[in-house]
Amino acid sequence: MTNPINGRPPEAVYIHIPFCTNKCFYCDFNSYVLKDQPVMDYLRALDREMEMTVKHTTPGVIKTIFVGGGTPTVLKPEEMAYFLKSVRTHFPQWDENIEFSMEANPGTTDKDKLAVMKEGGVNRVSFGVQAFQNELLSGIGRIHNVDDVYRSLENARSVGLHNLSVDLMFGLPNQTVDMLRESVSKALELNLPHYSIYSLKVEENTLFHTLFNKNKLPLPSEEDELEMYLLLMSTMEAAGYGQYEISNFAKPGMESRHNITYWRNEDYYGLGAGAHGYVKRQRHMNIKGVNPYIEASHSGLPRLDTFRISEQEAMEDFMMVGLRMREGVSDQAFRAQFGKSLQDIFAGSLKKMLAAGLIEQNGDAYRLSKQGILFGNDVFGEFVGVLTEV
Repeated sequence: MTNPINGRPPEAVYIHIPFCTNKCFYCDFNSYVLKDQPVMDYLRALDREMEMTVKHTTPGVIKTIFVGGGTPTVLKPEEMAYFLKSVRTHFPQWDENIEFSMEANPGTTDKDKLAVMKEGGVNRVSFGVQAFQNELLSGIGRIHNVDDVYRSLENARSVGLHNLSVDLMFGLPNQTVDMLRESVSKALELNLPHYSIYSLKVEENTLFHTLFNKNKLPLPSEEDELEMYLLLMSTMEAAGYGQYEISNFAKPGMESRHNITYWRNEDYYGLGAGAHGYVKRQRHMNIKGVNPYIEASHSGLPRLDTFRISEQEAMEDFMMVGLRMREGVSDQAFRAQFGKSLQDIFAGSLKKMLAAGLIEQNGDAYRLSKQGILFGNDVFGEFVGVLTEV
């Protein structure tokens, strides 16, 4: 059976801008402090990668573009204009309802820069707010303060950008349940269409990991963290926001369409230093360092690694990422990608999770139950490594 999804070019583009004003204490992303970095050389290398990418696979109509980092908004207005022109040059066919998102840090978005972004096609901005207490922000290495949040959102709206989102975090050092309640309340007062609310993960190669190993990271207790998650779920629901994915909440129709591409295990281009892409069941990862990436782009695609994904692994990925969404996974979507039914492949795991009350069935779809949301990682793990016989 022909695979209708993997038979067409990707309709989503991820682009990585790896520069930041500073490195946050919890961050393990591929990012580098901006000072003395060859920014224009990097943007020219990115332009070359785009050019070579579209030569290898002719892109179709692009439905979503997401620029992440790092902090893409550390680019100066003229650098931003160059970059956005590159995107438009190499991916010229845009869906009339394209979602073009860019991550931003409060304090790095003056009106001039936001106007350049809007003119270049950006129509959705996601601000990394994290908390509404200045002491928490400085404690995690953020350089903005709460006033910067309000100013940045006001600037965005003043240039005509209204599809805005903010990120919040919970489980931060010294954060209390009441602090999270205050942050969520202040965030909701902004009346935005979308919120992402993540729990802190202590990742290797971060300052927090070093402190954690020395027992010097005052994290909330597991009980408090669970209370925080239950609080934010009930508060967001009461305010009219659907929890369409484990960590994401939106007004109806305002979900992040780009991220849904990942959660549906669909193809996307990945461009820039350290970026990952997934095209025709082949994953790639680009070279991470800024200068090595620039150097590699002179002689071809700047790949660190490229590998085929077996059908078995693709099926497992489909379940793991698809179950993150509240709509869950459907037999129809599974058949569209693999030409087989969910029940044929995962009967044992589905039966076990249904019996445990961690997933529920609705027609041909399976999704996490309310209890299952709290134990998502346990559920996802049930669908990994079970297909050796397939």
